[in-house]
Amino acid sequence: YPNPFNPSTVINYYILSNVKGQTSDVKLNVYDVLGNEIKTLVNEKQDQGSYSVTFDGANLPSGIYFYKLVVSGANSLSAENYSDTKRMILLK
Repeated sequence: YPNPFNPSTVINYYILSNVKGQTSDVKLNVYDVLGNEIKTLVNEKQDQGSYSVTFDGANLPSGIYFYKLVVSGANSLSAENYSDTKRMILLK
């Protein structure tokens, strides 16, 4: 979880409540080392809470991949925005 993985892994994340108590726009994408987007795992509004997403790399070559989580509040200029990128290694 998630390093190294073969052929799939589970990515867990937690969405905090924003100030206004509204849902947040959540995007979770996977990229290769060149920055090419491989797959969009999540692109939806989500409430506060814990979430898990399974990423299947069975059709991908071994290597280093990155997943980027972007959470945006109701106001794109607010401090309720969050972004994080993590590395994962696919070994076959």
